Amino acid sequence: MKDAASRRYRVNGIELNVAVEGDGPPLLLVHGFPDDHTVWRKQIPALVAAGYRVIAPDTRGCGDSDAPVGTRHYTIDLLVSDLVALLDTLRIDKVRLVAHDWGAGIAWALAMRHPERVDRYAALSVGHLSAYAHAGLEQKLKGWYILFLQLRGFAEWLLRLGDWWLFRAVTRYREEAPHWIESLSRPGRLTAAINYYRANIGMILPRKLPHVTVPVMGVWSSGDAFLAESQMVESKRYVNALFRYERIEGANHWLQLTAPDRVNALLLDFLR
Repeated sequence: MKDAASRRYRVNGIELNVAVEGDGPPLLLVHGFPDDHTVWRKQIPALVAAGYRVIAPDTRGCGDSDAPVGTRHYTIDLLVSDLVALLDTLRIDKVRLVAHDWGAGIAWALAMRHPERVDRYAALSVGHLSAYAHAGLEQKLKGWYILFLQLRGFAEWLLRLGDWWLFRAVTRYREEAPHWIESLSRPGRLTAAINYYRANIGMILPRKLPHVTVPVMGVWSSGDAFLAESQMVESKRYVNALFRYERIEGANHWLQLTAPDRVNALLLDFLR
């Protein structure tokens, strides 16, 4: 799954592995947990063919990017500043933005804090952080694993136990599991990935956050085991611009892999 077009860029005191492909208007793709930039492998060719310059980083701690040791290195502030620094390094003023899962959380924060850097934003699976925090019991039940992951050391031990049995059971995606396990088996990598949840546990609590002022398309899949539909639908309350909602039937949480044709069609329509 390695991308021959990827290279390393030094930002914020670490090196990020970034796939850059194509020419034209810049388009930033931000992956989530437990992925790296290869989760976009069914989107990148279509987006490049449509005339975009696609930038797909492995976020810090993931893929082949640096993984600093310590929870404090994975706060949402640092994750957002990594993306801003990457755009600065690439001399890009403004991007179209597409993100999934944890990447979507980071991208919502980017759009809140730096609207001048975002032309429009397609959020896959995860809604506005306030909509997520205010979501009801269904979302609280679906997000049980966030509390489990706070058990430092024990969570890592249990996820690896029995050839990663619990990890496979929780993620429920047999086809991708071998890739994830190979990546997360490297020293320190599982903890680095989990540190996203540990460094930002406060994000699940309701609090006052800025509204987003750029156009947003929220896409949710009916087979998502981790996110309730309401947290995406209610995101419209926190967007002071065009908000478009699209529901994909049958796809699991990784909708860009399990419904790529539908996702690509939606992205190409929205992004142009």
